[in-house]
Amino acid sequence: MPRIMGVDIPENKRLVISLTYLFGIGNKTAEQIVKKMKLDPNMKASKLTEVEIAKFNSLLQSEYTLEGDLRREVQNNIKRLISIHSYRGLRHRIGLPVRGQRTRSNARTRKGKKKTVAGRKKAVQ
Repeated sequence: MPRIMGVDIPENKRLVISLTYLFGIGNKTAEQIVKKMKLDPNMKASKLTEVEIAKFNSLLQSEYTLEGDLRREVQNNIKRLISIHSYRGLRHRIGLPVRGQRTRSNARTRKGKKKTVAGRKKAVQ
C-alpha cells in the first residue's frame, strides 16, 4: 500500500479515488493534484513509484493543510466558537445540529446521552 502523509491509501483503486482517503482532500482537489503532478488519473495507486510518492508528500505538505493539521485547526475553530459563547458554539457544546437543521424529527441518532429539545407540548386528549 502506498503511504502518503502517514496514511495508507488503497492500492487497487484509481489514483484520484485513493487520494480522497486523505482527510481534507475531496474529488475536485484530488483531480487538481493529479493534474498538477501530470499523472494519469485512471492509473491504479499501486503503480506509483517511490519518487512519485515523495513528490506527492512534498507537494501536499507545501500547498495544502491536511490530516492532523487540518483536524487540529477545525477543533480549534470549534473551541473558539464555544469560548466566545456564540450560538454555533452553544449548539456544538450541547451536541445539537449547528447549521439550522430541524430537531423535531431528526438529529436524535447521535452517540451518547439522549438529548431532549425543549418547547414541544404534549397532545391533550
